[in-house]
Amino acid sequence: MPIHERDPWRLQYFEHVPCPADVHVPTDDIDAYCWYPRHRWIYNKLRIAESQGIECAPHGVEPSRYPVFSKPIVNLKGMGVGSRALRDRDEYLQCEQPGFLWMSLLEGEHISSDLAVVEGAVHWSRHTRGLAAPGGTFDYWIVEAGRRPELEDAFARWVGASLPDYTGMLNIESIGGRIIEAHLRFADQWPDLYGPGWIDALVDLYARHRWEYADDVRREGYSVIVFGPHLRQYPHPPAEFVERIRAHAQVSSVQITYDADKPAAGHAMPPGGFRLAIINTWDLEAGCELRGQLARFFGL
Repeated sequence: MPIHERDPWRLQYFEHVPCPADVHVPTDDIDAYCWYPRHRWIYNKLRIAESQGIECAPHGVEPSRYPVFSKPIVNLKGMGVGSRALRDRDEYLQCEQPGFLWMSLLEGEHISSDLAVVEGAVHWSRHTRGLAAPGGTFDYWIVEAGRRPELEDAFARWVGASLPDYTGMLNIESIGGRIIEAHLRFADQWPDLYGPGWIDALVDLYARHRWEYADDVRREGYSVIVFGPHLRQYPHPPAEFVERIRAHAQVSSVQITYDADKPAAGHAMPPGGFRLAIINTWDLEAGCELRGQLARFFGL
C-alpha cells in the first residue's frame, strides 16, 4: 500500500483510501529519513535546538548552568530512550555518553502539531496536547479543535526558513512554544480524529503537491491510552470484544498496539509502562470508561 505503515494496528486508517501506486506517504521516521535525503537533517535534535538559538551542545562540552535536558542527538527508533533532566554537574558527569546532547530545560505545555506544508509554506495545522503520566507515558491526548495563532506563526516562520523546498506532512513537538523535535511525517495515532476526508487530502498533498481540505467544522477528540506493567506477555483481546468497544457511538477507532506473537521485551516502549491499546473517541468520559473495560481484560 503506497501509504507505508509499519504498525499493523494502524492500517485500518488507510486500507480503503485510494492512493496512486507511484505515490509514497511515510508514517514512520525510518522511511521518511530514507526518502527525503535533503531534509533528513531534521532528525538531528542538536540542529533543531541550534536553529532556534537554544543553548545546547553534544555531551563532552559541559553546560554552563543547570538544570539541562539530555537526549540522543538522533533517535529514529526507541521513543526517547535515555532522555532525562540533569539537575547538576554530578548528574551530568554520571550520564555523559557519546551520541547525546544537552539543551536548556524548557518549561510550558508539551504540544504535538501536524502541519501540511507546500514548498515551505504551512497550509494547515492541528495541535494535540498530551496529559503526561509517570515514566514517559501519557494518560490521554487531546486533539484540539481550536487554533493556536502564536504557535502557528512561529512554526510558519521556522518552516519557511528551514524547509523552503519541502512539501509533505510535518510533525513538530514543542514545549513552551520552542521546537524540541520534528518529523517528516504526521502523527499516525489519531488521523481519524482530524475529520472526514482528511486522509484523501493527505494523499492529494503527496500526489499533486497541493493542499485542499475543507476544515470548516472541527471537533475536539481524545486518544485514550491503556498501559500495563512491563515484563508480562499479554494476549490479544478477542476480536468480538474489541468490536463491541469500537461500536460505541462516541468511539472513532480502537488500536491494540502490540504483537502478541512477539516477546514483550522486543517492543519499543517508554520506561513507565507497556502500551496495550488506544481508544480514539469524541467523548473523554466514554473513552475512560471503555479503557477500564480493556484494563480489566488485561488484569490491570
